[in-house]
Amino acid sequence: MESAMALRGYSFTGKKMSENQELAIINSEFIQELLPSAQRTALLYHLSYLCLAKFPKLERILRERATETQLLFGSSEALLLKCAATSQNLVSTLLPGLKTAVEKNKSILAIKSLEKARAWITEIVDKVEQMVERYDQHNHSVASCTSDVLNEKAETEKKLEQASKEVDALEKAVNALNQELWNNNQEIGRIEATIAQKNNELQNHIRESSNKNNGLSIMVCLIPFVGPLIKSIHQAQANQALAAKTQAISNELSQLSNEKSNLRNREWNIHVRLTDMQLKLATMKLEKGSIPDPVHLNDVQTCLTRIQQILIQIKNFWQAVSIMLEALKDETFADEHFIDDCEMKETFLKTITRAQKHWKAFGEYCLSARGIFSLQTKDAYKFLETSPSVLSKEEWKRQYDAVIVQLNKINPDPYTPKETAAIAE
Repeated sequence: MESAMALRGYSFTGKKMSENQELAIINSEFIQELLPSAQRTALLYHLSYLCLAKFPKLERILRERATETQLLFGSSEALLLKCAATSQNLVSTLLPGLKTAVEKNKSILAIKSLEKARAWITEIVDKVEQMVERYDQHNHSVASCTSDVLNEKAETEKKLEQASKEVDALEKAVNALNQELWNNNQEIGRIEATIAQKNNELQNHIRESSNKNNGLSIMVCLIPFVGPLIKSIHQAQANQALAAKTQAISNELSQLSNEKSNLRNREWNIHVRLTDMQLKLATMKLEKGSIPDPVHLNDVQTCLTRIQQILIQIKNFWQAVSIMLEALKDETFADEHFIDDCEMKETFLKTITRAQKHWKAFGEYCLSARGIFSLQTKDAYKFLETSPSVLSKEEWKRQYDAVIVQLNKINPDPYTPKETAAIAE
């Protein structure tokens, strides 16, 4: 009973996590943010491909880059499937095994279960790291393709007359929209910085609460999702002031997330108008025999960068989960007579049951994102099978219009926060 008595007054998150490590606390839906960038990439390639009709050298280069992207998305699909499978393993193997260990007071069994989970997670972290590097290299290849287009464009335009007044007016309108887009993105950056600051405050409050509540400290290790943690802090009666402050920060984050969501939608609307205007400008220049600016390839790079950033988030999340499971193993199950205290055992078992539900949901989000990448690798790049140079004016226009319609259908913000809590479950 000595270890149980010690546990009552000791938070096992106190050492390793509160002093040195960030908590692995995220919105379980964040992975859904991959979707619009993945969907938009193929459509932007298609527009770029149409714009390079009559320039076979550039067609070939772009076809190579688009094929590389398709292969990369195939690997991304496999990676997301791995994340989903690991989440399922946590639900079906680790957490039930941990529950059995707690029920039977078998600390060795618990340690083995946690070590097995950390091995799974280490494998994911390694694979995500490799994938991030591949995206970085591929983005450089797309940038090189953009440079090739610009060089060819410069050589071609030496032979052409100055742009007509109509083209000049359209270029001014495009520049104005680009400025509007830049201003909007600056505002998004400002809000994201504030969100990061508030998230840090929230993590500090959650950490402080977990250090004073063994039940919550267990939950932090097994359910690294903000919504359930805030709810538990709010329901606890031990420190109402801390709970009120945590809820206040959560409400601020809710407001900021809604503002960010509105700006993302505005950004998307600007992109749609800009894309249409750029295509009109491209059509005019093509009719004059000029190569249009590779604006859609720039957008492809933006999409690839956004996907890469989310993959880095995935890697950081799994790394933090691994660290917390290690802390749980070292600080809770190290004693052979672990959790003899009946109340602590009951709290632990209830937390494991809740963790299974939340990890199951996270796995489903991974599968949903994986499904989008699967569709992208199968169908979205069929346009590469036909050279745009052989298309009639009517077919060129039909494909262009179809791509614009598809772009307009993409949801720019697949994870829309609830009004009451931007970081709720």
